[in-house]
Amino acid sequence: MADHALLASGRDADVFALDESRVLRRYRRGGETAPEAEVMAYVAAAGYPVPVVYDAQGPDLVLERLDGETLLASMLAGRTAVGAAADLLVGLHERLHNLPARFSADPADRVLHLDLHPQNVMLTSRGPVVIDWRNAAEGPADLDVAMTALILAEVAVSPDAPLADRARDGLDAFARRVPRPRASQLRVALDRRRVDPALSVVEKSALDRAAALVPTRAG
Repeated sequence: MADHALLASGRDADVFALDESRVLRRYRRGGETAPEAEVMAYVAAAGYPVPVVYDAQGPDLVLERLDGETLLASMLAGRTAVGAAADLLVGLHERLHNLPARFSADPADRVLHLDLHPQNVMLTSRGPVVIDWRNAAEGPADLDVAMTALILAEVAVSPDAPLADRARDGLDAFARRVPRPRASQLRVALDRRRVDPALSVVEKSALDRAAALVPTRAG
């Protein structure tokens, strides 16, 4: 990929510019991107905002090159207030959870993103667009809510004080706007994070403290 500019480097993937309209997202640990592309195609057909997928082969996804910035960047720059960001996240959850699961026979199951946080929402000229669908699955909607809350809580207990304060405010705002997830679904989210290879040992050691910040209901 020496001929293509590196646009971003995340925890487990690099994004390269192919041209003015396309990027290549390459997973460093390998894997198969076809399932991710299929989920994106399914939700896109229902009108959910995702990048256009041009190709998926092995660990490589060729995607629409989006303009704008992440919701996180907009919040840190003071262009989006915490309450507005929470409203946006809640709306994206609700829109996604209106879509029936593709495979599950349980009518209560929905498509889940399972990584829907401010860094995975792009604010573009065509509106908010949700990126990074690698963790997508099917299941109860409150598992997705629990996962978003847990990820925000992880940042809230991090040693980066300025970012932690913003994350705690974001968690509080998000939690006030959604029905509380069941405690059982927070445990499922916690188990998923414990085995996430993108998290460091230090980050995993803080998961219980993060989970304690997430409001839940019985069940």
